[in-house]
Amino acid sequence: QVVLVESGGGSVQAGGSLRLSCAVSGYTVNRYCMGWLRQAPGKEREVVASIDRYGSTTYEDSVKGRFSIARDTAKNTLYLQMNSLKPEDTAMYYCAARAGPGIFCAGSYDYWGQGTLVTVSS
Repeated sequence: QVVLVESGGGSVQAGGSLRLSCAVSGYTVNRYCMGWLRQAPGKEREVVASIDRYGSTTYEDSVKGRFSIARDTAKNTLYLQMNSLKPEDTAMYYCAARAGPGIFCAGSYDYWGQGTLVTVSS
């Protein structure tokens, strides 16, 4: 009954920005780890950003300083602000949530959405 619905993906030129949103139902955004994962063709799926129940965030090295994860508990929505986008950021982006407590939010996740495609052209 946990449903995560991503939106905000699209096509953008290098250097541009996008803001991804994840509408969450059946789960509260500050309960356990939540994150944004991405999968590019021929590449390993990776956690690009995460946020724990206390609001502490982690970022994959390649996006640190450019991406920012945030949540709005009133709207029960998770966001990913992506700035200074690069062609290598092109991927399907997934919102994800963990079903239980943990201390390593960059690890595996239990729930995820259908994804939203981000394409960055050079």
